[in-house]
Amino acid sequence: MPSKTSLSLPEDVRKRLQVLDEDGVSDEDHVKEKLKLVQDFLHVEAQDQLTSLEGKMKSSEISMEVYISKVKALLGKELCLENGSHDDSVEQNGKTNGSHKDKVNEDVTMDVQDVQEEEEAVKSPTASKGKGGRKSKTNSDTKKSPASSRVTRNAGKQPSIMSMFSKVQKRKSEDLNGDAANGEDEVKNEKDDVEESQVEKRLKVESDEIVAPEKSESEITKPVSAAKTPPPKCTDCKQYLDDSDLKFFQGDPDNALDEPEMLTDERLSLFDSNEDGFESYEDLPQHKITNFSVYDKRGHLCPFDSGLIEKNVELYFSCVVKPIYDDNPCLDGGVPAKKLGPINAWWITGFDGGERALIGFTTAFADYILMHSSEEYAPIFAVMQEKIYMSKIVVEFLQKNPDVSYEDLLNKIETTVPPAGLNFNCFTEDTLLRHAQFVVEQVESYDEAGDSDEQPIIVTPCMRDLIKLAGVTLGKRRAARRQAIRHPTKIDKDKGPTKATTTTLVYQIFDTFFSEEIEQTDKDGAGAKRQRCGVCEVCQSPDCGKCPACKDMIKFGGGGKSKQACKQRRCPNLAVKEAEDDEIVVEEDVPVEKVKKVSHAKRKKQAQCKLSWIGESTEGKKQYYKKVCVNDEVLELGDCVSVSSEDPTMPLLVARISSLWEDNNGKMFHAHWFNRGTQTVLGESSDPLELVMVDECEDMLLNYVQGKVNVMYKAPADDWFMAGGMDLEIKIIEDDGKSFFYQFWYDTDYARFETPPKTTSSEDCKFTFCCSCVRTKEKEERERPCAFEPLKDKDHDSKALYALASFKGEQFKVGDSVYLPPDCFQFSVKLVRPVSPVKRSHRKEDVDEDLYPEYYRKSSDYIKGSNQDAPEPFRIGRIKEIFCHKRSNGKPDSSEVKLRLYKFYRPENTHKGVKASYHTDINQLYWSEEEVTVSMTELLGRCQVEYAEDLNESVQDYSSGGPDRFYFLEAYNAKSKSFEDPPNHARSVVRKGKGKGKGKGKGKAATAQEPQDSQNDPQSLKVPKYRTLDVFSGCGGLSEGFHQAGMTETLWAIEMWEPAAQAFRLNNPGTTVFTEDCNVLLKLVMSGEKTNSLGQKLPQKGDVEMLCGGPPCQGFSGMNRFNSRTYSKFKNSLVVSYLSYCDYYRPKFFLLENVRNFVSFKSSMVLKLTLRCLVRMGYQCTFGVLQAGQYGVAQTRRRAIILAAAPGEKLPRYPEPLHVFAPRACSLNVVVDERRYVSNVTRGNGGIYRTITVRDTMSDLPEIRNGAAGLEISYNGEPQSWFQRQIRGTQYQPILRDHICKDMSALVEGRMRHIPLAPGSDWRDLPNLEVRLKDGTMTKKLRFSHPDKKNGRSSTGALRGVCTCSGGTPCDPADRQFNTLIPWCLPHTGNRHNHWAGLYGRLEWDGFFSTTVTNPEPMGKQGRVLHPEQHRVVSVRECARSQGFPDTYRFFGNTLDKHRQIGNAVPPPLSRAIGMELKKCVMMRLKEEQASETVKQEKMEVSD
Repeated sequence: MPSKTSLSLPEDVRKRLQVLDEDGVSDEDHVKEKLKLVQDFLHVEAQDQLTSLEGKMKSSEISMEVYISKVKALLGKELCLENGSHDDSVEQNGKTNGSHKDKVNEDVTMDVQDVQEEEEAVKSPTASKGKGGRKSKTNSDTKKSPASSRVTRNAGKQPSIMSMFSKVQKRKSEDLNGDAANGEDEVKNEKDDVEESQVEKRLKVESDEIVAPEKSESEITKPVSAAKTPPPKCTDCKQYLDDSDLKFFQGDPDNALDEPEMLTDERLSLFDSNEDGFESYEDLPQHKITNFSVYDKRGHLCPFDSGLIEKNVELYFSCVVKPIYDDNPCLDGGVPAKKLGPINAWWITGFDGGERALIGFTTAFADYILMHSSEEYAPIFAVMQEKIYMSKIVVEFLQKNPDVSYEDLLNKIETTVPPAGLNFNCFTEDTLLRHAQFVVEQVESYDEAGDSDEQPIIVTPCMRDLIKLAGVTLGKRRAARRQAIRHPTKIDKDKGPTKATTTTLVYQIFDTFFSEEIEQTDKDGAGAKRQRCGVCEVCQSPDCGKCPACKDMIKFGGGGKSKQACKQRRCPNLAVKEAEDDEIVVEEDVPVEKVKKVSHAKRKKQAQCKLSWIGESTEGKKQYYKKVCVNDEVLELGDCVSVSSEDPTMPLLVARISSLWEDNNGKMFHAHWFNRGTQTVLGESSDPLELVMVDECEDMLLNYVQGKVNVMYKAPADDWFMAGGMDLEIKIIEDDGKSFFYQFWYDTDYARFETPPKTTSSEDCKFTFCCSCVRTKEKEERERPCAFEPLKDKDHDSKALYALASFKGEQFKVGDSVYLPPDCFQFSVKLVRPVSPVKRSHRKEDVDEDLYPEYYRKSSDYIKGSNQDAPEPFRIGRIKEIFCHKRSNGKPDSSEVKLRLYKFYRPENTHKGVKASYHTDINQLYWSEEEVTVSMTELLGRCQVEYAEDLNESVQDYSSGGPDRFYFLEAYNAKSKSFEDPPNHARSVVRKGKGKGKGKGKGKAATAQEPQDSQNDPQSLKVPKYRTLDVFSGCGGLSEGFHQAGMTETLWAIEMWEPAAQAFRLNNPGTTVFTEDCNVLLKLVMSGEKTNSLGQKLPQKGDVEMLCGGPPCQGFSGMNRFNSRTYSKFKNSLVVSYLSYCDYYRPKFFLLENVRNFVSFKSSMVLKLTLRCLVRMGYQCTFGVLQAGQYGVAQTRRRAIILAAAPGEKLPRYPEPLHVFAPRACSLNVVVDERRYVSNVTRGNGGIYRTITVRDTMSDLPEIRNGAAGLEISYNGEPQSWFQRQIRGTQYQPILRDHICKDMSALVEGRMRHIPLAPGSDWRDLPNLEVRLKDGTMTKKLRFSHPDKKNGRSSTGALRGVCTCSGGTPCDPADRQFNTLIPWCLPHTGNRHNHWAGLYGRLEWDGFFSTTVTNPEPMGKQGRVLHPEQHRVVSVRECARSQGFPDTYRFFGNTLDKHRQIGNAVPPPLSRAIGMELKKCVMMRLKEEQASETVKQEKMEVSD
């Protein structure tokens, strides 16, 4: 730089400058003031530059900020020329740095390229990790081999050898770049070359001196903010100049040659000396290079894959060059070369026999293939190889397993051993997130190369999670048309399960029946479907004109039939968004459609008819007839008729005539309606000729009748159980327009298809009998309480007392115990519900925002998994009196039955509070003398409360006899807050075993005997255990619950995944477990085989009485409608195979368990088709959604359950909730076709027991460390809660198995250690610190270097953005940061994902688990997996307990296999509750059979 004379500033100007510098004014004012002061003293060139800048700003070529920053830089330079103020100005400049990276440097042209910023970070991470990278390629051809042809940036303008020797290389600009880099650039290049001799020294000096002027933060005038500006960055390679990892190139050996000289060295002997040969050489020469380093023009070693090349930053490399045929990376025989470049492009061309990627550079003169890097460059290059290898793993894994979750991918990555020779020893989640942009782009390019009908990998659930978490921008790569890694070995797709084996019936329903529907939807949907988002670069690029889709377009001369988008323009954002939308199920509050009790007449059309009665009428007030003639057609009682609707689009309505009469309105009939299949949950999937009986009827005029129709009852065949798989015809009757059939009575509220009830008319009312009326009347009577058996001896002035009352079909008597809603009465002890430390321990204002920069994101006080809102369990009381108030005339007012009750306290209702309930039994109560009067309509049901001393069995045995059993040992006195012996009248209710309290209390003791007996009565009927086949059994959660209920014995199980099958065997030694594809087994059985290839006996027709299982739903599990591809997947899915099992074996009971959204998949079409199949087979069936947390586990897990019962059995109801649970997690209704269905649960969200918490679940387990691997350890203590006593069971020598947990990487472990123990803590509570990790490395502080539009600045004035995108511009790959305690990707994408609440979250002792996942990952879908107090993820045993598996239950395989078995299982307590309901049904059937037997015998005796 020619030395300029320093500015001669007058003394007073200097002083004012100094004052200005000390003053805390904003940048903008500061610069303007300074300019005013010194403008007249500036050098001429500087004044010219100022004038041009001003012009540019006025013409809006540059923004105000850029103008200010450039003026500032200029003034800095001018004022620095006086040496003394040098440091000062660097400091000044430093302050403005780092806020905006684009406008860095006037020499670099910024254009299209900005948007294609590439992924990886240049803020270099620790040396051992090396620096990030990213591949790019300018040419769109695929590269076949290192020697294949390729267009480079100069697009074929090959320089002559003479020009090669001229020292000045012009910087070539990328094709994509439009025009050449501007004039300043070239001038600069020449200047560089002139000064090349001093390059060594200049590199070092410049790095100290150059501080890029950047966007000033003029808006913010806080004086504090000056300190918060991030440190300066290098204007070229964008690395922080204060970064300890920033390394300099150490210089070339003396014998190193320049590029043109090196290329003609005879050691590379590529050309003859004849120059023509060289001229005519078409392609660039190719060489291999070893011992290379890549650096920018300031000598900073930097990655070449982080978008710098694409942004025209000049990168050079020094190396030893070897001939193309030399595979030996050593330096022998190579030519040392210096400052080759600048690099115009870099590329990847596949793998050398598998593991190592071949990477190459293109300069103006040659192509170079990289071998080994220099030692100093190795850490940076390793990151590059790491990410290429990582993308190879991901693509290959997802190709074979498209349906895996993000956690599964993590597991794959963490268990993959990197190939030898690469500079890293293991992959972690950090590695994956760090390279996410690159990996996703590889996946995109892989998808582009695939067939158009294959589902792209980019929309798999796993990729969508990665894209969200890492904030990947889609569609960058394609817009730039760079070459991808070509996977030289196209992986053979693993086709997944075999084609579904189906019975003819199931096949027909799924195939023929719906093929038209699907074609129709395809046609309808084609026009409407949006093909692109319109904003990403892919959408905005032109059609390529070459792919098959373009060739078909009319504009390219095609026929225009296919209507496909150009293959290069398939929008990635849209594909991912569609897949996302597909999964979101909104629990809409749809107004519940009331059953049509409207007078049907409103909607019907009268016809002109000729009406005449036939035969005599009955005697009596109303005259009833048996027959009538309507338009020459004779109708009689019991005939079915059609009635036309006013709405011509509605099909005819069908009704049965229950009675005929005449009154003032005219000739009438009573219509008992049928519903068509379309009016049931089946909708359009129903059989058009099938009707269902419903309880709806009304009186109508006969002239509404259109005509007679035939409705036949299709009873199940006599050999129904053995006829499985025989039905060949889906049609049941021919369609003649007048014939229909029905098989079921349908409950419109609960969507239950049941065998029509048997109601017979008595002789005297056969003219007027309507079974719908009868049932409706019964229902109303059940709802009305009624008291009887008045107690005459207990007369009372104001009330009449009774011994009995009935309500909802149950009888209650004095001395019975009952459930009531929690708001029915309060207790004398006023308990303040503990405000758990959920309300944050410190308010926002108290938080040190520099230390906890993400804490501000915790705005909501709602904590996931907290029991704050859980309701109280039901109140329990004992009936002291049943009475009605007397009216003024002395008669009782029987319309309102009242109950006088004794209150029972639960442990948590006493003064001891919630802590008391933790150690006591869940069914333990305290007697109290407090009384309360309630209306009988409040009653929720009956329970049994006994005094423990009076039981003739142990409390354990008594309690295990059924859910509604409670006991008390003491009475509680609220006044004195003391526990006492219960009074005699409390005890005397039970006159059992030990003979206590006999004969006390009038008549009570005798009646008290009954509940016990009636409870035990069914037990005397031994329920046979049903022979069960468990398909997709996993480790056996479903079967375990059924076994606990004493309902089934699982004789056969099918499970394809070996570790789970082994676990099933361990726990069920008597079961035959088939470890093979269920389709193969069904095929064998259907073809008459008795054993499989291993000689295991196959169950035969008639063997299986209960079929249960949860078929996986991959491939069609979204919410959007079916299209041909998803439908063909569904047709071949395991759901269809499973239904075929049901059709073939015809079990007495069938259960299908699945995720909550099963009932919503494909607009509920999957649900409808499943039910449609069962209905056609003749099964009674229904569906519902249950919350496992309501059945005794500390976990939210909603599951869809479809139940079916064979003809002759009773269709089970869904079990009533046992435990109260967080209401947010209990939204269990399902909306189908805008109608809301609820499962039959009548007591709503209430429960008879308190909720089970994390503390109940696992507080007794010994402390372990991250990575603990002791398979068997001792408990080190007694169980502390009721749950723990149950779950430990009665093992003789207790031993704790599987209390082991995943070993997390050092960085993750470091983060876990820094998550506070307060409830609701998660990643947002992490401090921004440098911390030493257990592997000896240090973390870095996260740098916040960007303005954040949405969140502004912190209270201390610090910036809050970690990437340019927070300010609204596209992401800059150079912004990525790694190895930080606060994971960079979370603040990066937090604003659009609810701040990633819950990631790295701790469980709360008083809360519950989120749905137990198959792989606990702090950054997985379910991130709340940290122990409440220990610095580790939950252990296998803790997860097993959260699912309700007994401690004696065994799992098989490694830690992750075990987690997976548990995460995929049905919680045994849930299946136990369902099993108990099934058992009830079997009991009822047995009782009825017994009763009818007795009747038969009596009849026989009479006839004898």
